[in-house]
Amino acid sequence: MAKNSSFDVVSEIDFQEVDNAINQSTKEIIQRYDLKDSHTTLELNKKDKLININTKDDYTLRASYDILQSKFIKRGLSLKSLKPKDAEPAANGRLKQVIELQSGISKDNAKHITKLIKESKLKVNAQIMDETVRVQGPDKDDLQAVIKLIKEADLDFPVQFTNYK
Repeated sequence: MAKNSSFDVVSEIDFQEVDNAINQSTKEIIQRYDLKDSHTTLELNKKDKLININTKDDYTLRASYDILQSKFIKRGLSLKSLKPKDAEPAANGRLKQVIELQSGISKDNAKHITKLIKESKLKVNAQIMDETVRVQGPDKDDLQAVIKLIKEADLDFPVQFTNYK
């Protein structure tokens, strides 16, 4: 049996669930009486991790974003992964908004997590590995305490815990 146990802290998005949430949002927008004539579109760009909303005015933009958020919640996706940019004017007097999907832990956020773990004085080792943070330690109770610590920290990005060994 291995001397040290470990787990990874990651920030991932299930793009199939995001696609499902966008499809459900589009259906609801088309069916809603106050939004059906707005010709609102929601498009997912998986490569760039972006959602584009194109609509006729500020009211329909806010309503469309609220619908998208409710579908994210119903599908078990974290709202922390949505990073909306400011609305911009588009062609023909319409509005567009770009929403970034936050996937992966940035270097700054990874440093913040490792600093948080080091300040806790638990006997574990945290190291940054690309877009994940690996936490290792001899005592599984310490690892559980680190998971609890990270969950209780109010991070501005979603985190999941994988590869618990």
